[in-house]
Amino acid sequence: MSRFLIELQYDGTDFVGWQEQPNGRTVQGELQERLSTILRQPIKVVGAGRTDTGVHATSMVAHLDVSEEIGERLPEAIFRLNRFLPPDILILKLQSVAPDFHARFSATSRSYGYYLTLYPSPFRRKYHTLVTTPLDFEQMNRATSKLLGRHDFSSFAKKHSDVTNHFCTVTQADWQDLGDGEWVFKVTANRFLRSMVRALVGTLQEVGMGNLTPEEFAAILERADDEYPFNTAPATGLRLEAVTYPPHLLGTLLFQAT
Repeated sequence: MSRFLIELQYDGTDFVGWQEQPNGRTVQGELQERLSTILRQPIKVVGAGRTDTGVHATSMVAHLDVSEEIGERLPEAIFRLNRFLPPDILILKLQSVAPDFHARFSATSRSYGYYLTLYPSPFRRKYHTLVTTPLDFEQMNRATSKLLGRHDFSSFAKKHSDVTNHFCTVTQADWQDLGDGEWVFKVTANRFLRSMVRALVGTLQEVGMGNLTPEEFAAILERADDEYPFNTAPATGLRLEAVTYPPHLLGTLLFQAT
């Protein structure tokens, strides 16, 4: 068997998330169904993580295993697959990888962007969260700087989860002004907890509105209270934007969308 990496992007609006479920349309389910049809055998894809209902991805990574014979014609199959997939999914590239590569467990970092718009616009409504209250982004960035480094993010983790390790190492976290009333929260870490980014954004907005100080935000983080009642920002503004891997696990680029 040979292992391959696929990078894809999708509009999460009409999906109940990445992970295949008995009820509801999922990205993993769509991929597996279409790949299995084209390759004429059951195909299982394993994602780098799970995005929730309504969350988008400009760069999700997954891997799949196929026989050597199928692997030889996989680039052509992926080219055909892009014509066969629904318009809210696109395969960006296909790459050979080492046998021990794993889309989830081999990842060294993941990057998300959370997009806010200060002005209502029909062209931003699917991919931004509209802010109707003035925000102090300088204060929000002061609070955001407290996230850098290794911390226990229990205060910003989904409640009643079976995850026991709540430590994450954040290497980038800041709010950036994109102009024309558009702001983005960029955050990179070695791993993320379920709903963590949306919980951070919701709480940072409390700082921006003056309901919390940056110091109070830092205290919430350090308290690592898994019962903290954080505000969860809507899924609409969130995008998975990058997943990185050790170069020695990555092989030849076999297909790239143009």
